[in-house]
Amino acid sequence: MEAPFRRIVADIRRRIEDGSLRPGDRVPSARAITREWGVAIATATKAHAALREAGLTVARPGVGTVVAGPARDTELSRERIVAAAVAIADRDGMAEVSMRRIAAALDVATMSLYRHVPSRDDLIVGMIDMALGDLRGGRATGDWRADLQRSARALWEVFQRHAWLGPSMSLTRPQPAPNALRLGEWMMAALNPTRLAVTDRLLVQVLIFSFVRGVASGLEPEKLAVRDTGLTDDEWMERQGPAFQRLAARHPVPHYEQVMRLDSDFEFDLTVLFEFGLARLLDGLAVLIEPPEGPRRRTGGRS
Repeated sequence: MEAPFRRIVADIRRRIEDGSLRPGDRVPSARAITREWGVAIATATKAHAALREAGLTVARPGVGTVVAGPARDTELSRERIVAAAVAIADRDGMAEVSMRRIAAALDVATMSLYRHVPSRDDLIVGMIDMALGDLRGGRATGDWRADLQRSARALWEVFQRHAWLGPSMSLTRPQPAPNALRLGEWMMAALNPTRLAVTDRLLVQVLIFSFVRGVASGLEPEKLAVRDTGLTDDEWMERQGPAFQRLAARHPVPHYEQVMRLDSDFEFDLTVLFEFGLARLLDGLAVLIEPPEGPRRRTGGRS
């Protein structure tokens, strides 16, 4: 026996195909369906979902569910879909990105997106590539440290603009995004003046990327925490002060107590951590690249 919601979908589909319902026309609401077909509201809701999934209808805020227009689908492109996904992630976080949410933003049927973006993995690769398109690395100057520093800071700036980006990029299973490869090439090219083997250059590039990505992994939770609590990090820390003082009284932590007694000249945030860590990382690489004496120990193969 055919499920009730399928009969409703078939009937509304016939109305669309014979022109009784034209693009932009409202289809019967869930309550209207319950009255016309004598079904429960849950069945009516299921019919609406099936119509949307089939690409026959779209939901328009303030209007209701309407017949999808074929002209709208022809206006779709991979670039528009990816740009809408990036905008959602920038505003609300990566967890809020879904095909249904993107379709609502573009006012199209959900299923129509899959003709341009076959899967969520494909969507994420496109988002990564679009976000990294903001990178401005420039040509190598011959000063390996300055060039690596500039590339790392450029990446940090992109991560700050797109707080979801860092956790979305895999370190061990890198996504095939052209702009990610371009970043790697910049960093390895910065090491051309050195005598590092090509495998060492790759390891340096991955090390710097992993450091920047690691610090950037705190950007999205921090942004969402500010949104959800309405408190900046400084305001949150100020409110937590008494709790930390009580904890310190029960569990002596002299070094933290010294930090807490410092004046306001000391500020801590992710950018402070990034700059401090990058400088120390480059200091360590300098020992490998420009050893003060004796032969340099190779960690990779020959170039």
